[in-house]
Amino acid sequence: MNRARRATLSLAAFVLICFFLPWVQLSCVGAKDSVSGYDLARTGDKFLWFVPLFMFAILLTGVARAIWEKMPWIFALASTTGGSISAYLMFYERSNLNDSPRLVATQWTALFWLGFVASLGIVAAALIFYARRSRSP
Repeated sequence: MNRARRATLSLAAFVLICFFLPWVQLSCVGAKDSVSGYDLARTGDKFLWFVPLFMFAILLTGVARAIWEKMPWIFALASTTGGSISAYLMFYERSNLNDSPRLVATQWTALFWLGFVASLGIVAAALIFYARRSRSP
């Protein structure tokens, strides 16, 4: 039970860090640049701001001992909701950016994909946490 909570918190911290690291690499005629999730949220899709907000909510509910001991459903709900919505927003941003015609070649970095998979891992770890916690006497 405690391992699932720690895994959820670690993955949330990882997604939060990945939000500020390069997600997209742009290249055009030898010039290269990279854009982070923060840059995409600042200049484009404002819904991406929910990714760090959900990760902070997961971290806060996971650190507050009174919440995860007495009311584990709050931590599980925040984690599954936050992880799934964050993964959806990240995937939506990827599909939205790839569908538009561009002269600049874009390539999604491994950090984006690791953050996306970590968001899905948050959901799985939170469900494991809640399943084990609800069976405990």
